[in-house]
Amino acid sequence: MASTSAAPERTETPSPQNAIDRYFKITERGSTIGTEIRGGLVTFFTMAYIIVLNPIILGGTDGTGADLAPKATIAATTALVAGVLTILMGLVANFPLALAAGLGLNAVVAFSIAILPDMTWQDAMGIVVLEGLLIFVLVLTGFRKAVFEAVPAWLKTAISVGIGLFIAFIGFFDAGFVSVPWNPDAPPSVPVELGVAGSISSWTVAVFVFGLLLTIILMVKKVRGAILISILATTVLAIIVNAVADVTWKLTTPEVPDEVVATPDFSLLGHFSLFGAFGKLGVLSVLLLVFSLLLADFFDTMGTMVAVGGEAGLLDENGNPPKTQQILVVDSIAAAAGGAAGVSSNTSYIESASGVGDGARTGLASVVTGIAFLLATFLSPLVAVIPSEAAAPALVVVGFLMVTQVLDIDWHDYTIAIPAFLTMILMPFAYSITAGIGAGVILYVILQVVVGKGRKIHPLIWLIAAMFVLYFVRGPIENLVG
Repeated sequence: MASTSAAPERTETPSPQNAIDRYFKITERGSTIGTEIRGGLVTFFTMAYIIVLNPIILGGTDGTGADLAPKATIAATTALVAGVLTILMGLVANFPLALAAGLGLNAVVAFSIAILPDMTWQDAMGIVVLEGLLIFVLVLTGFRKAVFEAVPAWLKTAISVGIGLFIAFIGFFDAGFVSVPWNPDAPPSVPVELGVAGSISSWTVAVFVFGLLLTIILMVKKVRGAILISILATTVLAIIVNAVADVTWKLTTPEVPDEVVATPDFSLLGHFSLFGAFGKLGVLSVLLLVFSLLLADFFDTMGTMVAVGGEAGLLDENGNPPKTQQILVVDSIAAAAGGAAGVSSNTSYIESASGVGDGARTGLASVVTGIAFLLATFLSPLVAVIPSEAAAPALVVVGFLMVTQVLDIDWHDYTIAIPAFLTMILMPFAYSITAGIGAGVILYVILQVVVGKGRKIHPLIWLIAAMFVLYFVRGPIENLVG
């Protein structure tokens, strides 16, 4: 009984020290302003690689980003949007979660949407804006939760793993570590090969291998900011190699820039066409593309906010973080804002857990991270120095991190394991994230019917499968209609 009466004294929360403390509940959550500032900076340095990678992914695709804008412009706008949205997350949701252009989501836009026939970059960004607006409506109506509960957990995992494989393949390809065989006298005997004619003995591939090994070593040693450190160190090596050897680089020639700080160029803002894709692809195709983006964004955010909240000890007894609705609202605004700014959908970053691991517990950390992103907009000329060979290792490593979730799939149940495998493997093999998701959903429905479990399939899954069937046969349908 004595211990019960003493409990209130031990759990009494110290009084807030100032207005900032009261607003962000810093003392209440067992943190300090200094800890929040440090945690916010750790998160920034952990995820700042997106300022480098987003321009390479968006600005290095023939027919899409290549004619969009200089990489420095893409980098500045990427940092601006990330900064504004991350600050908004901190102020509105008071949650230590940072946002930026989503890896995986930008790959979907660049390599699965923007390259479609007759599509322009503005059209692709319009699809991103539509996805953001739709997910915003789903948040407000509560439908997002219904869909989240309807889609099997294995599919959420398989999508993430498949995108990880897809990103890793892009990283290897961008670095020239794997390439398409080229022989003017005969058709290639294989679709891809290691290096050139099976050899990786080139300066550019050597730079990539150095960067990959350095990134892995730093991650194994648990060095904060391992990816960013590796990109910067590998870029320095690339500059030296370019100065002493005759080298042909894949995308960007690494040279010392004439200037380091410059007034940022935000001319990409508003670079989208909301309904342009409908006249070129048709309503059904556009809706399926919007759905594909929505699905990837949808579950990544849910998983990220729960993971970060769990690391921070902020989840309630039902596993929900505080101000869940506000978190989802800001995240949905981020998706639309990224498209409206021409830099692809923005989403919550699991790298926020690094700042939480360093002590961050409140939205003040997000405000600090956002301010750091805004300051980074003035350093955009540095982005033009970084070759894809220096940034590609990050794609491979991020792909690895996403693939580690594969253990969460029940590989003993073939009705789940085979559709999951098809979802994952078709993304890199078909070079289409949409194809992977669609094939997995359709096969899952078929197998459940075969084993007599069709009645257990959620109605929304039936609807999703039907939409993907139409998506895969839309060519013949369009020909018949035409």
